[in-house]
Amino acid sequence: MEKPSPRTKSIHVTLTQEEYAHLEQAAQLGRKTVGVWCREVSLASANERVSKARLSSTAEVQALMAELLALRTILLNVLYKQINRESLTAEEMQRLIERADADKLKKAGERLGQCGS
Repeated sequence: MEKPSPRTKSIHVTLTQEEYAHLEQAAQLGRKTVGVWCREVSLASANERVSKARLSSTAEVQALMAELLALRTILLNVLYKQINRESLTAEEMQRLIERADADKLKKAGERLGQCGS
């Protein structure tokens, strides 16, 4: 079994008497010292925040990828029509937009999945 790294860093926090008593009570409920309890709670909170930030970042990337792919789909279809000297009606344009919007999240997920493999 691997030996844990020694703890060499410390954090100093100044509290009121009431704040310290509150932490002390919480630590006692967990049958821990105030220092151990504070370390565990601080690390758990930090881990949760980092995880949420990663999830948020992932969702933002997927949303941006989805919009980019929808725009690409629309642009390629419009350019294809123009190259072939065909006109594009308002109804056709609306159908292109709706089709691009319907598929964008699925396509973004597929593309981002390809990046991870």
